Amino acid sequence: MNTFIRNGAAALAVAIAVAPTVASCASTTPRAERLAKYEAFAGAPVNKIRFFTPQGWEEVDDNHILITMRPTEVYLVRVSGPCLDYEHGAYGMLITNTAGWVQHKFDYVSFGNSQWRCRIEEMRPLDIGAMRAAVPTT
Repeated sequence: MNTFIRNGAAALAVAIAVAPTVASCASTTPRAERLAKYEAFAGAPVNKIRFFTPQGWEEVDDNHILITMRPTEVYLVRVSGPCLDYEHGAYGMLITNTAGWVQHKFDYVSFGNSQWRCRIEEMRPLDIGAMRAAVPTT
């Protein structure tokens, strides 16, 4: 089973879910710094995650994306290589899954109209509560 999501409206769901959390990780922040911030709140790698229609995704760098399954369920996912295709309008993401589970080293993500697909190498849950607590409020 494959599921396709659009980054536009779905990204809004991600922004609402973790906006206070990732405000310091804006796109103007260098990729390596953004990755380090997310890794600081990422748990141990998991072999599989229960698949729900993702609410959104966000590029971190060429090999990492954030996937939001639910507002409080976000994963830092490492993929096998660069597979984003922004030059050709990569605003949608396709995730393979088997019987409702996404498994590392078995399932793939692809973006937009691209023929490229990247194997999911690692999935780490983010501690959204800790991220929110770490962001200073004004």
